[in-house]
Amino acid sequence: MGVDPMGADVHGDGGAADEAGWAARARELLAHGDARLLKRYGRDVDIDRLLALRARLVDDLLRRAWHHCIPEGAGLSLIAVGGYGRGELFPRSDIDLLVLAEPDAQQAHQAALSRFFALLWDTGLPIGHAVRSAQECTTAAADQTVMTALLEARPVAAGPEAMAALAAAIAPEKIWPPRDFFLAKREELQQRHRRHGDTSDNLEPNIKDGPGGLRDLHTLGWMAERAFGVRELEAVVGLGHLGADEAAALARERRSLGRLRFGLHLVAGRPEERLRFDYQKALAQRLGYDDDEHSLGVEKMMQGFYRSAAIVRRISDRLLQRFEETFDGEAKPEPLNPDFVLRRGYLAAAAGYWPEGDLREVLALFSTWAAHPQVRGLHSQTARALAESLRQLPAYADAGPAARERFMALLRGPRPVQTLTRMARLGVLGQYLPAFAQVSGRMQFDLFHVYTVDQHTLMVLRNIEGFASASAGAGDERFSIAHEVWPRLRKPELLLLAGLFHDIAKGRGGDHSELGAVDARAFCAAHGLSEADTGLVVWLVEQHLRMSVTAQKQDISDPEVVRAFATLVGDRERLDYLYLLTCADIAGTSPKLWNAWKDRLLADLYLATRRVLREGLEAPVDAEARVAEAREATRLLLREQGHDDATIERQFAEMPDESFLRFRPEQLAWQAAALVEVRMGDTQVAVRPIGGAAGEHGGALEVFVHSPDRDGLFAAIVATLDRHGYAVHQARILMGPHGTVFDTFEILPADSYACGDPAQLELALRQALAGALDQVRAPRRAAPRQLRHFRFPPRVDFSTTADGRRSLFGLVCPDRPGLLADVAQALRASHLRVHDARIATFGERAEDLFQITDEHDRPLDAAAQDVLRAELRARLDPENPNRGAPR
Repeated sequence: MGVDPMGADVHGDGGAADEAGWAARARELLAHGDARLLKRYGRDVDIDRLLALRARLVDDLLRRAWHHCIPEGAGLSLIAVGGYGRGELFPRSDIDLLVLAEPDAQQAHQAALSRFFALLWDTGLPIGHAVRSAQECTTAAADQTVMTALLEARPVAAGPEAMAALAAAIAPEKIWPPRDFFLAKREELQQRHRRHGDTSDNLEPNIKDGPGGLRDLHTLGWMAERAFGVRELEAVVGLGHLGADEAAALARERRSLGRLRFGLHLVAGRPEERLRFDYQKALAQRLGYDDDEHSLGVEKMMQGFYRSAAIVRRISDRLLQRFEETFDGEAKPEPLNPDFVLRRGYLAAAAGYWPEGDLREVLALFSTWAAHPQVRGLHSQTARALAESLRQLPAYADAGPAARERFMALLRGPRPVQTLTRMARLGVLGQYLPAFAQVSGRMQFDLFHVYTVDQHTLMVLRNIEGFASASAGAGDERFSIAHEVWPRLRKPELLLLAGLFHDIAKGRGGDHSELGAVDARAFCAAHGLSEADTGLVVWLVEQHLRMSVTAQKQDISDPEVVRAFATLVGDRERLDYLYLLTCADIAGTSPKLWNAWKDRLLADLYLATRRVLREGLEAPVDAEARVAEAREATRLLLREQGHDDATIERQFAEMPDESFLRFRPEQLAWQAAALVEVRMGDTQVAVRPIGGAAGEHGGALEVFVHSPDRDGLFAAIVATLDRHGYAVHQARILMGPHGTVFDTFEILPADSYACGDPAQLELALRQALAGALDQVRAPRRAAPRQLRHFRFPPRVDFSTTADGRRSLFGLVCPDRPGLLADVAQALRASHLRVHDARIATFGERAEDLFQITDEHDRPLDAAAQDVLRAELRARLDPENPNRGAPR
């Protein structure tokens, strides 16, 4: 009888104690072997060898368990399949096994097999297994997932006859002919890409299944094996379907992605495939990426991932096309012009030695592509020729005048944004504009920027392109007036250039707006733009954040704020360009960032600034004239609703004079109409959608509350809104006659349970305000896991408004659910009054600004400021178990 190396008889029958002892010794052996292997892990590790050694370690343990449980001559074969069958084993990956046996052998040794698998589970191995005959393998392989796993088969305890039987069971003549398999796997790949938004450039990418991830490389390998019978992509080189340089690039990026995945399993302690915020910093530290003055170590690591994924996608697109041609054959070329043809719908260079380092020829390719929208894509041979010639192409500074003219022609021609996107994906844009290459794949470690800098730039350009479509009748309802502004642009390509350069200097240190403006000036000058056009582009890049900051952080109903902004802008043309760039930039930062509130805010600032520019910057601000004008416009709206002049005058007398300076006529008419039937001393609540029907435009709502003034009213309203899943983005609190308040809130759904029904929210607010206000509390909710990785100390600042009547209280702190409700409670506990609030959230960062006074409507003195600081510390400290509780 043989002896197990771990000390037990190979076929001993010592019962449960024997099995438990064997499993314990196996766990110890596995842990010791893993510990030795994992010490090798690092940035420069040979990941292929490390993965192979882990697989070999498990192979050895499986063979021992097999011989411990399965008698010799049993007619059973143990085969590794799936990723484990590929001979690579990541720390937390499943170990997929196939026991190949005919039905009589399966029946005869059922107990032994059960004992074998139970032993493996007791050992702690994550086993996935199937017991099948050869015929059962053929049947099961009708599922392409099973077929794919069987393609990776490798013997663990199996002889050549068993492997031959398995190969025969899944042979192309029995199941999945090569062309059918290719089409199925390609469709699977495309569906997988769509599930991930067809991009790897998001904040928490999936290393394995995302576009450009390891699964893409595996898919190409499975296709190659089915079509050509080769196990490695490198073997396809000899068949003429893959260039040696392409194979080398895929192997390099496979190792890079594998190194990340291996480390991700280690830091996560589980089979995690997403590079979540929870693990990114720890993994970057494990790999030795250090912070410097320009970039965090984690940003460097992630940039490496994004670039690897981009290369994998670029080459896999070419190889997929070559596989297609293998099955369907080359079609007769269809000439498009003397230089380019169509091959099976793909654009190809007519000359065999194209482009020979000629930038003009490369730009001609993109011009032809843009002129023929029916083109399926770039032909693989031409794409490879382009890739091989990239390093020979000059940057714009070294290119000749003819090439520069061709580039500008692309911006002025059809579908310029699609052209720039294609150039970026194929690496041409980064070669022509080296600064763009520097930000390609560059992420920013925060929750505000959900795309890499290059992908954000392309999103901004797509939004700009959408403005043109809107002006042609295919409107994007997210932008209420962009379609009116776009036709006024003298040269739309100048806006595209501003969009291309607005973030191009990120990551260099210093102000990226100023550095980007320097780059833009050099580029415009090199391309022969006039001084006026160059000045406009440079100014837009330099000031691209100014309109957003003004709208979101200042009171744009204040004529002086608008006048200061108009002075900065200077003329109507700059205003038009800056407005469109600002809209495109915000909407291109995150799918969730643009909403009806921001649309209205920017539109209001644009229209107010346009008016100041029309009247002249030197014209004095006449508040009385503005009030009279607003009253008249509101009166006309109320008359259209059927109200007589006596009713209108009565309503105007009950409204604060300041409201006619701060609100638009349609808002004033809505508020006045809501109060027609309200008696003195009663509370009225009205809620309506912003910018359209309820549920449109991101569910933004406007809330109007008229009530006798009471301590805690603002806090109670905010807490009620928070309880019903809404976040406040702007609040305005005005004092009316007879001790009443006119509170206006602009809100957005912050949680999935926000119903979006104005009537339901009205009822909830009325009920809350009818009772004791000090009983209205926001619920305590845990912060989303992503926010936990972006903590920083809150910053509180105090200043005084220009007229000296109120204090400005600024708060910058980590965002979280219920934050504003806690701030409102702190203000209430400090016996302070809120008159205005600007609530801005930038990813994980909340930047709020309040106009406040004490109980006697005076600015806060030093003692009152200290009281508020103490209240805020108590309520905002994430470690305080009583956070949010009254003091």
